[in-house]
Amino acid sequence: MSILRAALWATLATLAVAMVGCQGGSESSGTSGTGGRTVAKDGKRFKVGVSIPAADHGWTAGVKWWADQATKLHPDIDWIIEDAKEPGEQISDLENLQSQRVDALVILATESEPITPIAEKLKEAGILIISVDRGFTKPVADVFIEGDNKAFGRKSAQYIVEKLGGQGKIVVLEGIPSTVNTDRVNAAMEVFKANPGIQIVAKDTGMWNREKAEKVMQNILVSHPQIDAIWASDDDMALGVENALRAAGRDKNIWILGGAGMKDIVKRVMDGDPLYPADITYPPSMIAVGVQMAASILESGREKALQFMPRHLMIDVELITPENAKDYYFPDSVY
Repeated sequence: MSILRAALWATLATLAVAMVGCQGGSESSGTSGTGGRTVAKDGKRFKVGVSIPAADHGWTAGVKWWADQATKLHPDIDWIIEDAKEPGEQISDLENLQSQRVDALVILATESEPITPIAEKLKEAGILIISVDRGFTKPVADVFIEGDNKAFGRKSAQYIVEKLGGQGKIVVLEGIPSTVNTDRVNAAMEVFKANPGIQIVAKDTGMWNREKAEKVMQNILVSHPQIDAIWASDDDMALGVENALRAAGRDKNIWILGGAGMKDIVKRVMDGDPLYPADITYPPSMIAVGVQMAASILESGREKALQFMPRHLMIDVELITPENAKDYYFPDSVY
């Protein structure tokens, strides 16, 4: 187990103990003890659904792995993990989970806007809702856990401006329509607009997908003979951009800034690869925090636990450079 994983498990365990401790050491109003098992008032085991995007690229593969690991910490809860390729499939999954009478749902939306109405309906039905990463467009969730995407956009854009000395032509690639993408892009654009020497020659979406980003970048390269850097906003998209650059013979005197801390990219930053001078963190392990919170709230008693639970948790992001990359490189990680 890597240092990162060990640290996360320690954090989650501490959170669980803290939540139970908040209840004064007695059984909560929502649970009872039976033979060492944690059960609901009616004597049944808790049932929790975890709804996430399909593992169609590295980051979401990491989400699936972390969700699997986190649910193993609570074998006395019945976990149902569903993954969806697109919003329609995720809506069907969530309706199916409701029909199975889940007590809580941990939701990482495929896209924010289309998933919000079903999340609102589930909340009204009395299901505990933990939202992770891609938030809803309304304040539906009981608890919302996200990375600091505004800091992601701001820090990454500031790095580009500084490395280019305030002058250069760049490409901006957006991700899937969601609160994550909106916060990243808006924050980055504020920085770029404040520096008139930075010219955005093209802006398109790669949907956080390697193949899509490669095709988009191929088209951009045809129209723009001079590009200094690409703000890719995601490591999978960065690899797609790299493929397009190499195929066009334009992988020299240009560089890419992705994001999320994929181990392969971090290694290249650490090794001084000129294509990847830096990266920025955004851990898929945040889904494990959502899983742990759902379990802790249910086991501690929902009404009482939510009195002590912060409703919005934001995970900071850090710029990865050759100087500190070794601190973020975990070769055994799934991502």
